[in-house]
Amino acid sequence: MNSQTMTPSAPKRKRMSLHRRQNLTGWAFLAPAAILIVWMCFMPMLQALILSFQSGQGARLSFSGLRNYQFLFRDSIFQQALRNNLLFLVIQVPIMLVLALILATMLNNPKLKCRGLFRTAIFLPCATSLVSYSLIFRSMFAVDGFVNAVLMGMGVINTGINWINGSALTARIVVIVALIWRWTGYNMVFYLSGLQNIDYSVYEAARIDGASPYKQFTKITVPLLRPVILLTAILSTNGTLQLFDESVNLTRGGPSNMTLTMSHYIFKTSFEGVPKFGYAAAMSYVIFLMVAVLALIQMKVGDKR
Repeated sequence: MNSQTMTPSAPKRKRMSLHRRQNLTGWAFLAPAAILIVWMCFMPMLQALILSFQSGQGARLSFSGLRNYQFLFRDSIFQQALRNNLLFLVIQVPIMLVLALILATMLNNPKLKCRGLFRTAIFLPCATSLVSYSLIFRSMFAVDGFVNAVLMGMGVINTGINWINGSALTARIVVIVALIWRWTGYNMVFYLSGLQNIDYSVYEAARIDGASPYKQFTKITVPLLRPVILLTAILSTNGTLQLFDESVNLTRGGPSNMTLTMSHYIFKTSFEGVPKFGYAAAMSYVIFLMVAVLALIQMKVGDKR
């Protein structure tokens, strides 16, 4: 009987499962984007937080603790800018969202002719340049502009009103009207997309049961669009608290800082006169915290799931 020497076979390499390979492939595609987000978004936020605890002029900065945040409570200009932002938020955002919801409901009617034309016309303002539309509104609300000409033609006023530089009330009205004109169509698109996911037979059944258009709007449209309304409320709150272009291009922050916004004041603190980057960073973090807190409140109140 011949004896055969048995040589131990090499251990087999464990093959990677298909699920694991798919996970690794997914992470390989996501990793560059995640690295860029951390580098381009979170790193500047961290640097700004560190900068907010430093004081000085220009590049000569030194650690000062909470000095910048304490100065916020004594800075009358910042407090005025904060009041302006909150005023625009409380007045403009509800009017804009309600108007956008009403327009979306009207334009979702399949019996309405030229719906595409109306939707495009209402959406177009948000596609215009911020500088261009600010210049248009400045000319429309000038003393010899279109608005005064219409009001005098109707006999409402006898002489032209200096809307932009005349008083705080008229300047704020111009800013609010401009914001509503520009962003109503933008929010309307969100509501239209939500309405098109609602079966139109629901409205027909409600109409057969005798529900009025108001009942259909309050009992069907609004409850079913609650997530979309919450989303637009958060986006509009975020945008209003970071309002910049209208204050800079439309009213220049005047008269007497009555339309100055926090973002505009941060810009002036950073790039006009002697730059104070530490104080500007502290103000930017106040805006960040306000947006985060208000968004959290809106999510807690609006999300009933």
